[in-house]
Amino acid sequence: MIDRERYTPGPARGAQVRKDGEKWTLILARELHHSPEKVWQALTDPAHLREWAPFDAEGSLGTVGTVKLTWVGTPTPLETRVTRADAPKVLEYNDTRWELEAFAGGTRLTLWHNIDRRFIAWGAAGWHICFEVLERLLAGDPIGRMVGAEAMKFSGWQRLNAEYAKQFGIETPNKPPQAAQKP
Repeated sequence: MIDRERYTPGPARGAQVRKDGEKWTLILARELHHSPEKVWQALTDPAHLREWAPFDAEGSLGTVGTVKLTWVGTPTPLETRVTRADAPKVLEYNDTRWELEAFAGGTRLTLWHNIDRRFIAWGAAGWHICFEVLERLLAGDPIGRMVGAEAMKFSGWQRLNAEYAKQFGIETPNKPPQAAQKP
């Protein structure tokens, strides 16, 4: 693993917000240099998820059914229903949808995630870092998962949060949601 202190996230990009009344959906897209099959494995396999995602899974997300997810910083697993698992193209569970599309020898990965509008820039900053950690993991250059309260202390997250808030035309709250406040 490389020295994480040398990691600096790229600029805020590839994100948009869809608003439907009080329901806000973050849409974040990235082009990864890996096959859809390899990216699919990273999205569904519990061992891979522990390396980059903001949650741990007690089972594979690669099949329709119930699995428990524990978001980093929360003590209680949430029973999660995988409603669609069309490998390696579409994965849906709870308020999250992933689409994988073969693109230029790699994969265009698109995330749709419903987030409380007050925290949408926070979510964009967090997923942005997760995507970059995922890309490095898939390239064989892991830097380790940076999520939750740990990520929020990171100056790169703070910069991204401000950049996404500006892009979305919103102000961000001064206090994190309860889950992010826990050690």
